[in-house]
Amino acid sequence: MEGIKTALISVSDKTGIDVFARRLDALGINILSTGGTAKHLRENGIEITDVSFYTGFPEILDGRVKSLHPKIHGALLALRDNEDHQKEMKQHGIEPIDMVVVNLYPFEETVAKPDVTLEEAVENIDIGGPTMIRSASKNYKNVAVLTSPGQYERIASELEKNNTVLDENTLYELALEAFRHTAHYDMAISTYLGDQSVEEKTDFSDKLFIELTKRQGLKYGENPHQKAAFYAEQGITEPCIGNAVQVSGPALSFNNILDLNAALELVKEFHEKPAAICIKHTNPCGAGLAEDISEAYRLAYQGDPLSAFGCIVSLNRAFNKDIAELIAQYRVEKNGKKLPYFVEAIIAPKVEQDAVEHLKASVGWGERTRVLECGEFGSRGYDQNSQDMRRVVGGMLLQNRDLLTVDGLNIEVPTKKEPTAEQMEDLKFAWLCCKHVKSNAITIVKDGMLMGSGAGQMSRVDAALNAVRKAGERAKGGVLASDAFFPFPDAMEVAIEAGVEAVMQPGGAKGDKAVIESADKLGVAMVLTGNRHFLH
Repeated sequence: MEGIKTALISVSDKTGIDVFARRLDALGINILSTGGTAKHLRENGIEITDVSFYTGFPEILDGRVKSLHPKIHGALLALRDNEDHQKEMKQHGIEPIDMVVVNLYPFEETVAKPDVTLEEAVENIDIGGPTMIRSASKNYKNVAVLTSPGQYERIASELEKNNTVLDENTLYELALEAFRHTAHYDMAISTYLGDQSVEEKTDFSDKLFIELTKRQGLKYGENPHQKAAFYAEQGITEPCIGNAVQVSGPALSFNNILDLNAALELVKEFHEKPAAICIKHTNPCGAGLAEDISEAYRLAYQGDPLSAFGCIVSLNRAFNKDIAELIAQYRVEKNGKKLPYFVEAIIAPKVEQDAVEHLKASVGWGERTRVLECGEFGSRGYDQNSQDMRRVVGGMLLQNRDLLTVDGLNIEVPTKKEPTAEQMEDLKFAWLCCKHVKSNAITIVKDGMLMGSGAGQMSRVDAALNAVRKAGERAKGGVLASDAFFPFPDAMEVAIEAGVEAVMQPGGAKGDKAVIESADKLGVAMVLTGNRHFLH
């Protein structure tokens, strides 16, 4: 491009615009401006020309029409090396505009207000701004377009260094960012209007728009031959892996992020009592519920110490020095040897610095443990209106998130024997753990400890056998939860034979009568929830 001679500035967010405009003015660049921006710049001692004076046409319709004029868009769209374009510009008295500095009406901030009306929202839809941005971006080789105060310093410095000339790569990057900016703006408007639609409130929209921002590059994906990156949603207030802050340890891996998400989503089920979770390959290998967070962690670890090696730990209370001391003390017994225990990552609402320092100082691998803080959960750590998206080759599945809690169950006891109050607490704990285990899923719990889980089995009997094998002798006096109904008594009978004394399952199978009769015959209590929890 040739050197910039004229810039048009029209911004809603005036952060830093007077400083930037003053640097343009010092370079001899003429400044055109509109409305409130023109007033702001004049008040800061910067000489400008009103757009209405340049076009010879006043602002009309309460400012709705300011920059929608051929002298503006002709000045932006004209190709500088096209003789016909240059002749037409001279014929119509159009002078080139070489830079546009525009940011848009604060639509998202407006609609975020709890009492905003549709009329107010519509009035904050910018028309002239996006139009100028698109015109300038289309002609990016000749026109620079700035859409964020964060760009001002870099661009001003480059102009000062290169005698008002910008590199073509810079112009291209600015145009790309500008098109992304208007795409985001249009998506925010369409999303808001869709939310006001009666049709879209009662059903899923015909079109789905997703905007994610790259949070970090990853060394590789699930396997070293796969490239990967982590993208996060914007504006999410729910504590989640997408907005968690890493306070210690090396960079997260693809699998770390998946496991941390699984761990956090399970521990968020509990808020009344301290809870701790140990996750391996997105399934809980240990979970503990107690009056104290350190005890909850001890229960989670002791549930399956061998599987807990290299696990992801999630807590619903602060990660403190007491837990760090427990981690440092634990050893894994294998083949008669005691091996050092290792934690891959820890995530908690709050991280106490002395816990991190103790972990680093007391174990040789402390520096390798990733520690993240996700913020307090509140009474319930979920966004009730959020949705679950699953990518498949060629498409996307969309569903409401499974946020059903034990409070939402219509519990029925069809057996002669009823669970004790203590068993009922364990059954609810087992049921919530089972909700986060890959189907087919069985969990066995006793005294607030997950002692065995059978995850991702093709047969529910195999899932029960795996859970029993993990629990061992500890299954005696424990309780069992199943993510789906028992079509036959066999899977349940495997657990009862191992000593399980109470069972929770959805019910609803054709074989319910035979399953209930078997439970009565074997003298165990059964609870029906009426709700299943498949997790694929």
